[in-house]
Amino acid sequence: MAYVITEPCKGTKSTECVNVCPVNCIHPTPDEPDFENVEMLYINPDECIECGACASVCPVNAIFHENDVPEQWKNYIEINAQYYQG
Repeated sequence: MAYVITEPCKGTKSTECVNVCPVNCIHPTPDEPDFENVEMLYINPDECIECGACASVCPVNAIFHENDVPEQWKNYIEINAQYYQG
């Protein structure tokens, strides 16, 4: 299980979550080359330690524990995982 970034992040890419993540599992970071080319940030489900630090600072309330992702955004569980497979 992991935290998941969902639709409200699209077009926002606020990096507060990146700054508080103790294991650096949220990408792309502003200094990574693809930051400007993606529409949102993604959490690596294999690296997330489920601390919840990211969810508490998200200004658009886009981050949820995988078990709590609202029904309309369940597809973002797979979208986050796919970002790290490609």
